[in-house]
Amino acid sequence: MLNTTLCYIEKDNKYLMLHRVKKVNDLNHDKWVGIGGKFMENETPEECLLREVKEETGLTLTEYRLRGIVTFLSDKWEGEYMYLFTATDYTGEMIECDEGNLEWVPVDKVCDLPIWEGDKLFFNELSNGKSFFTMMLKYEGERLIDHSVKYHG
Repeated sequence: MLNTTLCYIEKDNKYLMLHRVKKVNDLNHDKWVGIGGKFMENETPEECLLREVKEETGLTLTEYRLRGIVTFLSDKWEGEYMYLFTATDYTGEMIECDEGNLEWVPVDKVCDLPIWEGDKLFFNELSNGKSFFTMMLKYEGERLIDHSVKYHG
């Protein structure tokens, strides 16, 4: 199972989204996603989060929170444990990302973009203000076939 992070940086009721259009052989090609990526060896979720945000955006997070852990299961791709964060403060200037185009999108418009079906489910959890959650998303190809969520604390 892969270990990854994903972060939704919020400012003025908008999320910083990445439209994945620049990488070749990208399973997220043409999709809109948050900021994140794969753990490096011996990296903690927080270290991965901070490194990936800096690499992809040029920003240094100063206020962030772990909101949930999402388990992805697929008949087509390797399984994944994704540590899902939100962030509300940062320093630095945004840079151009080599994986796609960065854009501030109103929170209420994110689900109108071409995103994964399961992403809509965890956006709902982020917006409802509930406690920490774990979620399982099971895909056949790009089709979500099963999901579950549990709340903790």
